[in-house]
Amino acid sequence: MTTLSRRHDFVLIFDVTNGNPNGDPDAGNQPRLDPETGLGLVSDVSLKRKIRNYVDLAHEGKDGHHIYVQEGAILNEKHRQAYTALRGDSGGKKEAKLNPKDDAEAKALRDWMCANFFDVRTFGAVMSTGINCGQVKGPVQITFASSVERILPAEVTITRMAATNEAEKKKAEEGADSDQRTDNRTMGRKYIVPYGLYVAHGFVSAKFAERTGFSEADLDLLFEALKNAFEHDRSAARGEMATRKLIVFRHENALGNAPAHELFERVRIGRDLDGELREIGDPGLDNRPPARKFSDYRIEIDRSDLPAGVEILEM
Repeated sequence: MTTLSRRHDFVLIFDVTNGNPNGDPDAGNQPRLDPETGLGLVSDVSLKRKIRNYVDLAHEGKDGHHIYVQEGAILNEKHRQAYTALRGDSGGKKEAKLNPKDDAEAKALRDWMCANFFDVRTFGAVMSTGINCGQVKGPVQITFASSVERILPAEVTITRMAATNEAEKKKAEEGADSDQRTDNRTMGRKYIVPYGLYVAHGFVSAKFAERTGFSEADLDLLFEALKNAFEHDRSAARGEMATRKLIVFRHENALGNAPAHELFERVRIGRDLDGELREIGDPGLDNRPPARKFSDYRIEIDRSDLPAGVEILEM
């Protein structure tokens, strides 16, 4: 495979309709938000999870596309696989702790993990827990996503008609003639964002790709996963989520031709008012209803005076 030789920066734009894009366990699983601005948040960990899940579905069992961080996985056992591959079947099958014998073996262990696990060579990993395979800094980094406008999560009460067990059913039957409602309805709550448009930024370092073996094919797979991240992540809790646009700034060399923040500023997102983009907070939007669909927004990319060596790809 061809190792990545050019730096890339990207903007991921996605939305949610009547769903919870990323619940906060410290707030009763309410949608994450910035308490000062009211903007919705989706963590980088959540986005990486969706990428891992897509790669696992699309390339399950294929060499070089195994996933290191999986639900229920025992990470030390994956580290042990590297020792077994390098030392042979007798090399550390029972030991609870293993460390490389020298720097050469340490590098060989890291290289083996990168070669076999897509998410290790993409995002990096700390693999020094007990059975030590060292640490890897990945070439791909993704920020928290923030919503374009403030979100106002709605709390929805739901009921379940079935009883959990015989005792619950009996209690309901005994109270059937009383004034108190005791039928087989278990009350619950869920939180939704009626509509939210979110933006995340990503960075792909060609220099760190050299160290992990992250290739051009891996980059193509990363972008494929970002475009399809929500297609196989459906659930009642998440409502409807979709990647709306992926904007990639591709540099002509490994170090890059312009600062990422300057390129990101070329992407403008605002409300669509009669075919024109109005910045969020524009007084002309004061009497407009809240956004409830993607077409309520307008996205524009400033392509004028683009720095030499930078090209823009829209996916």
